[in-house]
Amino acid sequence: MLHNPKLFSLETAVIRRESFRAAGKKVVLTNGVFDLLHTGHLYYLQQARALGHALYIALNSDASVKALKGPLRPIQNEEQRAYALAATWFVDGIVIFREKRLVPEILALKPDFYCKAGDYTLEKLDPDERGALEKVGTQIRFMPFLPGFSTTELIAKIKAAGEI
Repeated sequence: MLHNPKLFSLETAVIRRESFRAAGKKVVLTNGVFDLLHTGHLYYLQQARALGHALYIALNSDASVKALKGPLRPIQNEEQRAYALAATWFVDGIVIFREKRLVPEILALKPDFYCKAGDYTLEKLDPDERGALEKVGTQIRFMPFLPGFSTTELIAKIKAAGEI
């Protein structure tokens, strides 16, 4: 198992979040698969981190990735994906979520900001997640989307390169 000091249980993340709140610091939450960490992810995460003092990522579990993306995904398992995210300076904490939606994590962490990439809109957010965000007073922000970068496109390029 990879040593990852930024990978927390939800309970530990909440304790750390409360220490940020007590110090007057703002916490940003985002979520996603982050299967093959690429330029688009890094750009987005840096933009999200700039909104506050700490960035927490709710990372989809392997089972939820399979349900969302199909049986051949994820390419990297949740431990590997969390390790890659933790290697960046702008990620402060990671929680792996195993349910379909983030409602328990949102209600527990009570982030100051919740971010999604600019290809999302308020209408595209899950209504239960949006309701939880509103309940805890979280500001919802959509960060600039860097076009031309996606994991699906990257996988296609890798497959094509292997056929040369």
